[in-house]
Amino acid sequence: MKPHSLFILEDEDTSKSSEVVDAVGSEIADFIAELWAFLSTGIFEVKGTDITPASVLIFSFLILFFVFASKLVSRLLYKRVLKNVKMDESIRYTLQRITNYTILTLGVLFSFQFVGIDLSGLTVIFGLLSVGIGFGLQNLTSNFISGIILLFERPISVGDRIMVGDIEGDVKEINMRSTTINSIDNISIIVPNSDFVSGRVINYSHGDTRIRITVNVGVSYNSDLDLVLKVIKEVAMKHKRVMKSPEPIVLLIDFGDSSWDMRLRCWIFDPKEQYLIASDLRCEIVREFRKNNIEIPYPQRDLHVRSPLPVPLSSNNTPSEDTSKQIQDKE
Repeated sequence: MKPHSLFILEDEDTSKSSEVVDAVGSEIADFIAELWAFLSTGIFEVKGTDITPASVLIFSFLILFFVFASKLVSRLLYKRVLKNVKMDESIRYTLQRITNYTILTLGVLFSFQFVGIDLSGLTVIFGLLSVGIGFGLQNLTSNFISGIILLFERPISVGDRIMVGDIEGDVKEINMRSTTINSIDNISIIVPNSDFVSGRVINYSHGDTRIRITVNVGVSYNSDLDLVLKVIKEVAMKHKRVMKSPEPIVLLIDFGDSSWDMRLRCWIFDPKEQYLIASDLRCEIVREFRKNNIEIPYPQRDLHVRSPLPVPLSSNNTPSEDTSKQIQDKE
């Protein structure tokens, strides 16, 4: 083949390739133009501002970005700054949550402004939402406001040992709608925030973690009372996790059917250990009672059985009138 023929073939291939590239580029440009036209199409209007698919996508992206950023910043604030500052753990948690909510709120406001929506134009929408809140979202709103009250007023804090109804456990997390309680059986229980504001809550850790525990025991009437009082008090005083001031006290609270009813009252530092310490005290009381020959009596009942009265019978095997009268008189 001649050299100039090769040049002609190369020119033809080059021209064909350029035509293919131009065709693909033209199709991509047409697709982008159609996509942009679709994204720029107004869906609805809010006070003179057209809401388009593009603005919806940008708004969604910004919201997701600020949600992620709020969690990241609050987490870094807690780990890098708040943990190195000497303060109560509940205050650290409150500051972390406030930072999270503040960034999220500012992000929502910025997202509305960025897509060109004037917040004053949303008054109608907010009015409709308020009607919806009045009819169907009152529980959600109540729990949200209660969550804010819990964060600022702090009747409960993360780590507190509380009891709500018959649920006892530690506060694990306070969220916008609900609070997570980790029960003493290691079960996570979700409680609406409004229950903490409107209901009765027992907080063992609020303000002062010291609590008083009570241990009851019965002793025989034949026991040496002064020795009993001494032994029970010494058991409490020897326990490492029982406070020595105020001192434990032992009371004779009642005269039972078969025992003196004694009551030990003592203070401990940590409410989370109340069941363990009470068990330790009971076990040690049993050991010391056995060493000192102090009896813990069983409940006793005296049962008296009377024999039936003999009833004389007449000739026809029935009680006589005089006998019946005597029986009635005795009754």
